[in-house]
Amino acid sequence: MDKFKIDSHKLAYHVSRVHDWMRGERIYPIYAEISPTGACNHRCVYCGLDFMDYRPRQLDTGLLKTRLSEMSKLGVKSVMFAGEGEPFLHKDMTRLVRCAKDAGLSAAVTTNGVLFGKEDAEGVLEAADWVKASVDAAMPQTYAKIHGADPGDLDRVIENMSYAAKVRDRNGYDCALGIQLLLLPENRGEVTALARRAREIGMDYFVVKPYSQHPQSRTRQYDSVRYADGDEQRLTEELETLKTAKFDIIFRKRAMEKWDEGTRTYEHCRALPFWSYIDAGGEVWGCSVYLGDERFLYGNINDNTFQEIWEGEKRQRSLQWVENDLDAAKCRVNCRMDEINRYLWEIKNPPKHVNFI
Repeated sequence: MDKFKIDSHKLAYHVSRVHDWMRGERIYPIYAEISPTGACNHRCVYCGLDFMDYRPRQLDTGLLKTRLSEMSKLGVKSVMFAGEGEPFLHKDMTRLVRCAKDAGLSAAVTTNGVLFGKEDAEGVLEAADWVKASVDAAMPQTYAKIHGADPGDLDRVIENMSYAAKVRDRNGYDCALGIQLLLLPENRGEVTALARRAREIGMDYFVVKPYSQHPQSRTRQYDSVRYADGDEQRLTEELETLKTAKFDIIFRKRAMEKWDEGTRTYEHCRALPFWSYIDAGGEVWGCSVYLGDERFLYGNINDNTFQEIWEGEKRQRSLQWVENDLDAAKCRVNCRMDEINRYLWEIKNPPKHVNFI
């Protein structure tokens, strides 16, 4: 049981927003991904956003605080700090999470965990709904190869996440902590060991996910990786033995099957009204797969309010182009909105006999 629905979606819990969308009303996104900085201290071999060049730019803290408050009032429910860089390279990362919570937003952070130190733990854990670290290996040399980092960084991540669990438990914070592994040929033999380590240090869950080729990424060495011919069944059985009442394993089998098949059940992308992406330069995009493509650029929070951008002409033109001209078959397999699109397609294109519930 994936109690966090990481391998599924949660749009079904926002019925009123979906209902308004079905009626053709303008809706604001439920969720936004924000990249506080473009800089990154690692060079992961699987990085889908390597084409963004890891530019050391940062969102202005004061401006983002204002925009977060505005977004919350407009109906945005959550923000995840992640994006094209490592969030904790932003000088005010802890404060940004706090600002999100103070604005009434649910906040989360996806990080490589190396810079998530003791000085950050208290503030972040008190304000965030969850923090997830991408670790990807149990052995230092494997970790260094995959992350393009110093082998010693693995111990730092484990130490940081272990400390975070202690702070969370000591203070009774309601912040879920997780470790994620992207399954590659190099780390297949270390999955169970890392899962066991995650349980030992007090994580709430451990995720195993498949690779997904970003169309713009310079990295192509894994685009032929497949999972159906591997030892996924053995891995699943081993990981099942590690589950406890307090520790969950999310083996993303459904996502792996979709990656292997490379097919979709929908013809159009209709998920864009429900989410947004803000890059480290403040530009608001309709889709992170098409960063840099002007057809998906809505505006910039440094120049306009979020409301002006969301209700602006550029976004309306973009949505029309997506509806009429975008070939969804060429989009990224297992993109963040894939499950949402499958759900919305079913709503718009119901099967026969739907009244026989």
